Amino acid sequence: MSTITIIGRGHSGTRAISHTLYASGVFMGNCINRSGDMIPPENMYEACRVISRYVEWGGDLEWDFSQLLTGDIDPEFVRLITAYLKPVLDSNDEHRGWKIPETTLAFPWIVRMLPDIKYIFWIRNPRDCILRPHVTDDLRDFGIPYPETDDVRLRRAISWKYQYDLVQAVPRPEHWIEVKLEDFILQQDETLARLEDFLQIKLAKIPVHPEVIDRWKQDTGANYFDFFEPAARAYGYRIPDGTAGRQGASENA
Repeated sequence: MSTITIIGRGHSGTRAISHTLYASGVFMGNCINRSGDMIPPENMYEACRVISRYVEWGGDLEWDFSQLLTGDIDPEFVRLITAYLKPVLDSNDEHRGWKIPETTLAFPWIVRMLPDIKYIFWIRNPRDCILRPHVTDDLRDFGIPYPETDDVRLRRAISWKYQYDLVQAVPRPEHWIEVKLEDFILQQDETLARLEDFLQIKLAKIPVHPEVIDRWKQDTGANYFDFFEPAARAYGYRIPDGTAGRQGASENA
């Protein structure tokens, strides 16, 4: 029996892998929505608010996650996550799993509770991630402080950075794979082969839509912020010229 979860901020394209797993016979919960999220989500949302109490804000865009890595896990978090995951953990299916973007906010303690499951880190160009609203856009809704701003795009970008930094702060579990949405869309066969080798199951091939790639090029608002640069370089995403030291860039570069 194997258990699988997907890590990745909302609008990273995680529904693609959730739908792939579902189509491949993986039990993804008793009820999932159109995005492939296991619902109802309330216990997960509340667990995210519990774990945020143990994150120290250093001001600006700096957060200290050390308590999440070495301190005790709050029993309330364990209760909430156990309740949320009950359909999965009670399942006798050979392959089971779940997907909901807020798992990313809870990742440090999820991996400590479930160190032996398989983790898929799903990545997408942050410029595309911040074009549409998501429930995690305002981190304050989950108890996470950050510099106040009325700029919606900046708020989404800060949420993206927080979740990326959080994932990077956690030691990699034994079973871990990173997949770019762009690779899944443009090189689906090769990417499915990587995932099949990792998961040790045959995966279905779902329809994909190349037009979801680089949507930022048709966008007229701010979609690049300088704090995207480390991740952009790490994953080979284009960095606009002349953005060093700038908070954001609205040009399509």
